[in-house]
Amino acid sequence: MTDITHSPSRRPLRGIDRLLSRVDKQLRRLAGESTSLPEASSRPSPAVGHDEPALSAREREHAAGLMRVNHTGEVCAQALYQGQALAARSDVTRAKLLGAAQEEADHLAWCEARLAELDAEPSRLNPLFYAASFAVGAATAMAGDKVSLGFVHATEERVASHLRAHLKALPGEDRKSQLILQQMLSDEERHGAEALEHGGEEFPRPIKDVMTLASQLMTRTTYWI
Repeated sequence: MTDITHSPSRRPLRGIDRLLSRVDKQLRRLAGESTSLPEASSRPSPAVGHDEPALSAREREHAAGLMRVNHTGEVCAQALYQGQALAARSDVTRAKLLGAAQEEADHLAWCEARLAELDAEPSRLNPLFYAASFAVGAATAMAGDKVSLGFVHATEERVASHLRAHLKALPGEDRKSQLILQQMLSDEERHGAEALEHGGEEFPRPIKDVMTLASQLMTRTTYWI
């Protein structure tokens, strides 16, 4: 008789197996196979406990567009970190990437919950951006940990710039969205600084300019779609 206590299906997931499980879960969510409930977060949303602001229809639509952009940005961040972790050269770098990815997962959950509060949906382009970002993350990691961590720093610079712009553009009464973006900005700046501290290579300006153009494509499309 088979001893089911040693069945491989009961072994806890470790390392690459756990990472691939996360990738599979994210792909299923983006494909619409998950429930309609927001993704769980390890930290409570900064918006918890604050009243829903009284916004005009136009203000609500604008806030939803901005939060949709930020939600897609976090989908891309998950894909980038997962792709980089999958191809990371060292276990130390992989652990750093996955630690940052967990905080990015919190951001994703907060943005998703805020979109629901604004009666808005995530971008329909998320599966496309996830796949493209995962491929870019894996390709960057294959160039070595210094390049991979440098890419994290350059990416977080772009994200922080968008967040500052969105904080200024949000309706003044939308304190809930503002609090979410403020915490996201603090986390993103820290991720970028830590990437350099752990050996990341500073990217030259021309490469950062190309990255800025790519990020603008994402923001201009997902605001509406």
